[in-house]
Amino acid sequence: MNSLKKSALMLAFAGLPFAAQADLKPMDDVHMGNITGQAGVTIELETKLSIDEFKYTDEGSLSIKDIKFGGANRTDIFEEITDFRDLLFGETSDLIDNIKVVIDVEADGDAVIDVSPLVAAPIDFGLSTGEWSLQGATDSTLLASNFNMVGAFTKVGIRIDTATDTLNLKTQVGISDLDVDIDFLGVGIRDFKMTGADYMGQKLDGSGPGNANVLTLGALIDMDVYKSTRLNGTGDALAIDLNTFAADIKIGEILVGGANIGSVMMDNLVVQDTTMRVYGH
Repeated sequence: MNSLKKSALMLAFAGLPFAAQADLKPMDDVHMGNITGQAGVTIELETKLSIDEFKYTDEGSLSIKDIKFGGANRTDIFEEITDFRDLLFGETSDLIDNIKVVIDVEADGDAVIDVSPLVAAPIDFGLSTGEWSLQGATDSTLLASNFNMVGAFTKVGIRIDTATDTLNLKTQVGISDLDVDIDFLGVGIRDFKMTGADYMGQKLDGSGPGNANVLTLGALIDMDVYKSTRLNGTGDALAIDLNTFAADIKIGEILVGGANIGSVMMDNLVVQDTTMRVYGH
């Protein structure tokens, strides 16, 4: 991606929130010293990874082979977005890059981690795997294969609250294309897409049709993770509370026995106030 164009776009985007402000005045040293959170760590990152096999073993095992995670390495993701297309998606690679991680510890002890684009373009990613299988002492089952997914993040925010001992995750992530074969059922999924609730169908507030743009491409996920008790009150558990999930979801083709049986669209899917407890047995 042309760095000059990216810088110009970044400046244009950054200037939008300030366009409505008036009578801005410089701050003196005393006022600057009273601002909390000005110190911290910023990490700029680009990377990719591969894992030959991930295996979880209980009595039997779940195996996932040939895991690869990096950049989307495609310029056709979120093809519905036309504004600033060359600047947003005009160049990509197999590296997950354009990442800035800002880490701050606030005065009350809360840890705040913000992952955002280094320049004003979504953080594109690609994830692929080989075979998913269940393996026992004498038998095995091929669960899934040919998993390929590309998408983009526009925001990841993490806060660890010292008052409640809770990790809060707020993110906006979109999936432009996902294909997978679910072998043990004879089912295939093609052209799965997940976006923000205002991207594909109607706007979430009912004010009109959706609008595909960089601000709406990510589904909203807001969740809390913390230590709690089991719902039956008998012991400790890992608590996961899904506060909000809001998305548009579309499946282009559902294959059964190799034949296409149709497509699916879920407009303005909203899941709220969902509680889950995880513990060993």
